Amino acid sequence: MTLPDFLTDGPKTATLTIALAHGAGAPMDSEFMEVFAKRIAQQGHRCVRFEFPYMAERRATGKKRPPDRQPKLLETWATVIDHYGADKLVIGGKSMGGRMATMIADEANVRGVLALGYPFYGAGRADKPRIDHLKDLRTSTLICQGTRDTMGSQETVTALTLSDAISYHWSEDGDHSFKPRKKSGRTQEQNWTAALDAIEEFLSGLP
Repeated sequence: MTLPDFLTDGPKTATLTIALAHGAGAPMDSEFMEVFAKRIAQQGHRCVRFEFPYMAERRATGKKRPPDRQPKLLETWATVIDHYGADKLVIGGKSMGGRMATMIADEANVRGVLALGYPFYGAGRADKPRIDHLKDLRTSTLICQGTRDTMGSQETVTALTLSDAISYHWSEDGDHSFKPRKKSGRTQEQNWTAALDAIEEFLSGLP
């Protein structure tokens, strides 16, 4: 498979490389991806972003199309992991990108997984969680999640029995992108900063 194009932030000599994939609807240079990639890089890590084939095609043609099927998404991840090497690589991303990372992490033997807004279930479909592989996940994983995320609220997720390898950071009153409501008294910037602090703690604690 052809290697995707990358956006790279941070030092090439960093001990860890964090590879982030985008969500289903927004590209690798969305505001959310830009903020998290650049701030992770400011913490001293190399952070690379890439796009799945359907999103790269949308960038080239301007025509929207649905996400690739799961096998192609996982194949793209495998190509990225092979390119950078699993031993110094943390994989993850926004929503769908992070979900696909959790599905290949154990097989690839990467250092860790970072999921930003995990889609535990489709919006309004809490009765049909997509979590089978999360029950036995062995790779150290941090899931950053908004407490009122429609694809995985704190109330719903904490009732699930998942792998002990998974830890959580909850963004207070946050939605799928950690944005709180005005009445909460919090700001999106506060939630993003708190999530980034949790990410640095997670990364620094990896074996």
